[in-house]
Amino acid sequence: MKLAIVRQKYTPFGGAERFVERALAALKARGVDVSIVAREWQGDAAGGVQCLRVDPFYLGRTWRDAGFARGVQRLMAQGRFDLVQSHERIPGCDIYRAGDGVHATWLELRNKTFDRFAAWHRYTLAAEAAMFRHSKLRAVICNSRMVRDDIARRFGVADEKLQVIYSGVDLQAFHPRLREERGLSLREKSGLAAETPVILFVGSGYERKGLPTLLRALAMMRRNDARLWVIGRDKDEMLMRKLAQTLLVDDRVLFLGAQVDVKPFYGAADVFALPTVYDPFPNAALEALACGLPLVTTTTCGAAELVTADNGAVIDAGDVAALAASLDSLCGRAPAMRDAARASVAHLDLDAMAAQLMALYSRLV
Repeated sequence: MKLAIVRQKYTPFGGAERFVERALAALKARGVDVSIVAREWQGDAAGGVQCLRVDPFYLGRTWRDAGFARGVQRLMAQGRFDLVQSHERIPGCDIYRAGDGVHATWLELRNKTFDRFAAWHRYTLAAEAAMFRHSKLRAVICNSRMVRDDIARRFGVADEKLQVIYSGVDLQAFHPRLREERGLSLREKSGLAAETPVILFVGSGYERKGLPTLLRALAMMRRNDARLWVIGRDKDEMLMRKLAQTLLVDDRVLFLGAQVDVKPFYGAADVFALPTVYDPFPNAALEALACGLPLVTTTTCGAAELVTADNGAVIDAGDVAALAASLDSLCGRAPAMRDAARASVAHLDLDAMAAQLMALYSRLV
């Protein structure tokens, strides 16, 4: 079976790329010939898999996305692959993985209606609608029930085309034992007392991931000894630093930038916070739960489907008071919630994800 996976910019840090990375080894072991189609990639980001470059000249991101889509459509027309799975909104692909969710929903939740009149947003909305309604679309891989239901409601995609396949997580690499193996030494190097709670945030796109809400909640918490560690790169980092200063919590917030290896930080943390405005299903939430960290997230995050009172809390996006109260509660109960957090993702190993993908590909071929 020849499978092409399309991602415009392939880097080691993106959620879609981490999904692909986790799936590649399992798919190759099952005899699938996988190629990555991309405009650009970093180093060996695709893990030794063949990469095909599609990079026409462009000016501006609207032209960039439209030109890349046309290039991929020309490649698909050559019939070199049995299946083309796109992680970009490209009409005519066989499979679309909706890892970025629904753009129309994101704009609505941002409550910035003027964005709809920007050229790139107009193009993206049109490409999204055309792709979901295209006759050649055979399946949509949804990484949460939230995304599946949203696509069905907005675009009328038939139920049999909508496949919920949660991302897999390496349950051996991401494990509660990281606390002893790497986390405690990191805490010691950071000068933290054993009883000091560490709240971890992992994600780029600070506004969408809800970092402003998290900073305000930190300032409102009863536990004024709690620390917040922020991992991820964002162009608005200076604005977030200034917000922390304004809220008088800058001495309790540590901006750590992008990290190639986040495992030591999972091991050092007590609670994982992702108060996102909209997130189909973040890999970081899976990793945190696998490491035994209780999770607080929002009703507009697909990861909420795994959260119960035993392993975390779910709040409305933007509700600072509810987030502060949840963090106070989770910081006090974190050790007792580790087993439940781990158990909530025990069924989402890489082999289970690969088996679901193979079943889908085999059915389509």
